[in-house]
Amino acid sequence: MSATGPSAEFAAGLAPAMAAIHAEAFAGPHETPWSAAAIAALLQQPGVFPVAAPDGFILMRAVAGEAEILTLAVRPSARRAGVGARLVREGLEAALELGATRVFLEVAEDNAAARALYAGAGFVEAGRRPGYYAGVDGGRRDALLLARDLAGALP
Repeated sequence: MSATGPSAEFAAGLAPAMAAIHAEAFAGPHETPWSAAAIAALLQQPGVFPVAAPDGFILMRAVAGEAEILTLAVRPSARRAGVGARLVREGLEAALELGATRVFLEVAEDNAAARALYAGAGFVEAGRRPGYYAGVDGGRRDALLLARDLAGALP
């Protein structure tokens, strides 16, 4: 993988497996799973990188000293086993190596499990985006903008 992202071939090969995990992780009535094409396109953008495990992945972007968690997906059968926490930790470590000093993400306000995971990783609320998430059911949900400085020990 280069600083501008993985090659198109690599992205195209990795994206279907990531999309399958994303579809399992975001299968609820309020969720919109990402397609393999969308993931492949993201993987080719500058600064975008994945950290993957057999049962999950985190997709991040690091540019100009800041990083963003684009998505984190863990298969439901592997939840509450530390997979998400490990992916977040490894993603933060990679972002730090790429020069990021601060990381941001959006999380659905009603996603208590994800909010607890990110709080455990040192993220704090930095804002709110009303109606940010559109569900397949037509409903809209607010997102919380979370942030974490990378100075100091990582979780």
